[in-house]
Amino acid sequence: MENCIFCKIIKGKIPAIKVYEDSLILAFMDIQPCAPGHVLVIPKKHTKNFLELDDDLIKPLFKTVKKMTKQIKDALNPDDFNIGINFGKLTGGIEHLHIHIIPRFKGDGGGSMHTIVKNLPKEDLASIAEKIKSQEN
Repeated sequence: MENCIFCKIIKGKIPAIKVYEDSLILAFMDIQPCAPGHVLVIPKKHTKNFLELDDDLIKPLFKTVKKMTKQIKDALNPDDFNIGINFGKLTGGIEHLHIHIIPRFKGDGGGSMHTIVKNLPKEDLASIAEKIKSQEN
């Protein structure tokens, strides 16, 4: 996609500090890191979000996430990690699928995924689960 910042990084039009690259996947340092070692992993094929990801890219993408997490663990010795995907404009995300690997260190002031949003369900969980299950193809 022409205006996508990540596609421009892939094409070399915008610089990035790359930590891994192959023919399908790119991993690079986040320019607004939440922690030392905050890395983004992206498919090179422009993919707007997780639902649009080609099935044949799921394995290489997550294999790279695992590889990068191990390398960050070995290099920086964090205590834990948050690994997450932003989906859509509401999340503030860029509309090119990217997976954040965020190393966590004791006392870093961060929280769990449960601290991102506070929009408690008004329906019971079983009702919500039934709605989700009813969409099975």
